Amino acid sequence: MASEKLRAATESIEGEELQMDMSSMIDLVFLLLIFFMVSSHLIIVQIDKRVKPPTAKNAQVAKNATGRVVVNVLDDGTIWAQDEVELGSTDAITEYVQAARERHDESGLPTRLNLRADKGVDTRVIKKVVQAAGDAGVSDVIFGSYVVEKN
Repeated sequence: MASEKLRAATESIEGEELQMDMSSMIDLVFLLLIFFMVSSHLIIVQIDKRVKPPTAKNAQVAKNATGRVVVNVLDDGTIWAQDEVELGSTDAITEYVQAARERHDESGLPTRLNLRADKGVDTRVIKKVVQAAGDAGVSDVIFGSYVVEKN
């Protein structure tokens, strides 16, 4: 009986052109798109507009921004964390970097100091920040600069 129904169904559509229903395929593509958008890590490094970093010919745009602890040094020598908290002393810098390093250690990320200093800052202030980060256990330092067009 089932074979008679199958034979009748195939005979009735022999003259018709077969079409594929693409709606389920489109739904699947949109579901995959949404899944990858939600599961991907969007890493945003907040840039303090008060800092005017120096330019460099050999500067490169970073491909990986994970595990960074951003510290901004303004032209007047004040030191600010990424989340707009002023770090007034060496101990405050060490505590801030150490707390970030401990968070990164829990997630298995290597911690790097991203130092964004204004081009007019005294190098003694930069040295102070780097030493405080070293005291916190972070020795990998990235110096922020603008990329200059190569001629």
